[in-house]
Amino acid sequence: QVQLVESGGGLVQAGGSLRLSCTASGLTFSSDAMGWFRQAPGKEREFVAASSWSGDNKQYADSVNGRFTVSADNTRNTVYLQMNSLKPEDTAVYYCAVDHYYYSDLRRIPKEYDYWGQGTQVTVSS
Repeated sequence: QVQLVESGGGLVQAGGSLRLSCTASGLTFSSDAMGWFRQAPGKEREFVAASSWSGDNKQYADSVNGRFTVSADNTRNTVYLQMNSLKPEDTAVYYCAVDHYYYSDLRRIPKEYDYWGQGTQVTVSS
C-alpha cells in the first residue's frame, strides 16, 4: 500500500521559512515524479512544484519560483519543499503527490497524480 506522509507545516511570519517533508512508502520511486500542491480555503488545488525522483528535472509555479526549492533524498524516500520569503498568500494546506507514470514531462494538473498525502497546514501571518 502506497503511503505519503507530510510534515513540517506550521505558523510563520511573513518573510520566514519552513521546510516541508514528504516520506513515501509502498513503491519503488526511482522512476516516478513527485509534486507539491496547495489548496487555500475556497480555492482549487494548485500546482506548486514538481521534481523527478532523480532530481534532474524540476518545475515551479511562477508564484513561488525563486523562493521555493524542491529536493529529494533517495536514501530516505523523502522529498522536501524548502519555502523561503514566505508571504501571507502562501497560506494553504500543502499536499505532496506521486506521478507513478512519469516519463519525461512533469505534470501540473492534480488529477494526473496517482497518490496523495494527507496534507499539512502552512499559515503565514502578516
